[in-house]
Amino acid sequence: MPSLSRTTLEQWRVLRAIVEHGGYAQAADALHRSQSSVSYAVARLQEQLGVELLKIEGRKARLTEKGQVLLASATELLHDADKLEQFAQSLQKGREAEVRLAVDVAFPTPLLLQALRRFTQRTPQTQVQLAEVVLSGADDALLQHEADIVIGTRVPAGFLGTLLVNIEFLAVAHPTHPLHQFERQLKADDLKRHTQIVIRDSGTQHPRDEGWLGATRRWTVTSMEASLAMIEAGLGYAWLPRHLTAGPIRSGGLQPLALEQGCVRLVPLYLMFGRTGHVGPATRELADMLQEAAASESPSNPKPQ
Repeated sequence: MPSLSRTTLEQWRVLRAIVEHGGYAQAADALHRSQSSVSYAVARLQEQLGVELLKIEGRKARLTEKGQVLLASATELLHDADKLEQFAQSLQKGREAEVRLAVDVAFPTPLLLQALRRFTQRTPQTQVQLAEVVLSGADDALLQHEADIVIGTRVPAGFLGTLLVNIEFLAVAHPTHPLHQFERQLKADDLKRHTQIVIRDSGTQHPRDEGWLGATRRWTVTSMEASLAMIEAGLGYAWLPRHLTAGPIRSGGLQPLALEQGCVRLVPLYLMFGRTGHVGPATRELADMLQEAAASESPSNPKPQ
């Protein structure tokens, strides 16, 4: 039978407050406790662990090296405990008060709106917090616990994902762009001599440059719409989702590039839960609606599981 822990989550919360607020008195104010109780909690924690966690430098309380390592691990436990309590409260109320959704900008907006419309009609008491992400921004939303549902281009280690939809990206440029003047298929070296429009990765931990060909001139934008506008203005070329380029191609505002290979790229989008094992009923329902919307778009897209 495993032995009971000698320390408590409350002791670790007190330690975290001291570090975040810079001292015992400040932590006591933040926690609405007496300074003596804060001091006792940390002293007792250090005694139970047999490790010095804090040292006083001037008027500031700072972590020791061992304290930094231990508090980093404890912070994960505190986060999990907070999420568990929130999950229990949502189950007590029947549904979550809010669902946080992070969606890669490549996901078709009509499908997103279709799912959100249905969700609002069925679950009007639950609010949705929507964030648009690009590439590793979806990874950050998962790893930093910033979303309950994430739609991204890959499944990070430690998470599970369901293939939601495959997005076709087409290489396009304005019909008057010099790349359309070649009387042969284009090679990679041809593209490198012209400006490529790239969408900035919204992630900060491990940003990626997927899709960039190493062109000497690269203009970076923050949205698909901005990229499309620049391409239609003849300022460069880019790979853009077929659902965004279909209209401009029909109207003559865009023209696919005649590439030797790679004129079409298939980018998978996965649906992932931010809290595996703690998925509330409203979160589950919105996820189902997103899968149903994606499956309705094309017979080749994956069906909800």
